Amino acid sequence: MLEQLLESTPPETKENPWLTYVIFGVIILAIIALLVWSFLSNKKRKKEFENTISAIKPGSKVKTIGGIIGEVVEVNEEEGTFVLKTGDEFGNCSFMKFDKQAIYQTDAKPEPAPEASAPQPEEVAAPAEPFEEGENAQKDAAPSEEDAAEKEDK
Repeated sequence: MLEQLLESTPPETKENPWLTYVIFGVIILAIIALLVWSFLSNKKRKKEFENTISAIKPGSKVKTIGGIIGEVVEVNEEEGTFVLKTGDEFGNCSFMKFDKQAIYQTDAKPEPAPEASAPQPEEVAAPAEPFEEGENAQKDAAPSEEDAAEKEDK
């Protein structure tokens, strides 16, 4: 009896096969959009980090991936290394040479890129304000009601 009920489904409950394809298409497009967005954001983050690493110069504070914190003393761009000074305030310090890729955090800020393509806004002269003399001349030519009232009071 259960088999007969399962086999006999009313015609209005059958699914449209095109609806299934549309749903799968939307899901696939959403997955592709998520992957593209993830790729672009990772690429942007990596570029910002590379700019920060290249901005390191002597005097910058650095934390390495090993957890060592110190101040950069020397940077060798050819080798891609830097010398880190660590120690305490009592003069006990040591110097260690690290690869630039060992940097985890730093206080170095990359220099902003100059925008050569953007034209510089030209300063526009402010519109000339009317002369105060002209306003006074108009007041003298046509006396106001207050002036007339003052004359009557005298």
